[in-house]
Amino acid sequence: MFNDVARLLACPHCGRGLQPAGRTLRCPANHSFDLARQGYVSLLGGRGAPGPGDTAEMVAARAGFLASGHYAPIAEALADVTAATHTGGPVLDVGAGTGHYLGRVLDVLPGEIGVALDVSKYASRRAAKAHPRAAAVLADAWRTLPVRDAAFATALNVFAPRNAVETHRVLRPGGHLVVVTPNSGHLAELVSELDLLTVDERKQQRLRDQLSDHFEPVRSRRCEFAMRLTAEEVAAVVGMGPNAWHSTESLSARIAALPDSFPITGSVTVSVQRRR
Repeated sequence: MFNDVARLLACPHCGRGLQPAGRTLRCPANHSFDLARQGYVSLLGGRGAPGPGDTAEMVAARAGFLASGHYAPIAEALADVTAATHTGGPVLDVGAGTGHYLGRVLDVLPGEIGVALDVSKYASRRAAKAHPRAAAVLADAWRTLPVRDAAFATALNVFAPRNAVETHRVLRPGGHLVVVTPNSGHLAELVSELDLLTVDERKQQRLRDQLSDHFEPVRSRRCEFAMRLTAEEVAAVVGMGPNAWHSTESLSARIAALPDSFPITGSVTVSVQRRR
């Protein structure tokens, strides 16, 4: 896949284009980046350490939970909305995690190629195998993305950091950003039962404010669905997100004490923003 996507990528040190040479990507300034044996390429650059990525445990929890199919309604809504607005061209998933959602989108966009970008090497290892037409790149979403200007037709952002300036730069004129954000009712039963982090009720307005200088809203779809999770699945959904950074033995004990078929609500909004 890197022979196909190399033309979309840029050197994180000098910003110039990359060309494939065997299992290496190289820029005209002779900066080179080897393909890891797990199938991804690291294009981390800049000074200082990159932002903290998901741990091996968080990525394993996410992979297991997504494989269970409980979040299938989110993947289907994302794929439907993206297919309805996609104008033809490559797809970039910023903060792609395991590549699960990018893979579903590529399934409904025959012939398109995708790049899964994430700062976690554990996630990138899985994303490298997420879809035959996807490549995985290790990079920090808060820095300059190692991507050429106007290289992509569509960018995805699913429960991930949003760098509006950089996303605007790497999208073609008229390209679309498709964002999935949790609503205040998402996992509400768990939030109440386990005192988890809450979702701001003004999240959608904050999203519009954050993007308004670079994007204009096109459409949105609210996706709500019911789940019944085992205690093990609850532990996975808690352990794969931001609550994992605040996990304690007490929280683990409370999860283990939950009924074996705990009713939980999923609630997200899939919104489409057009590049200004």
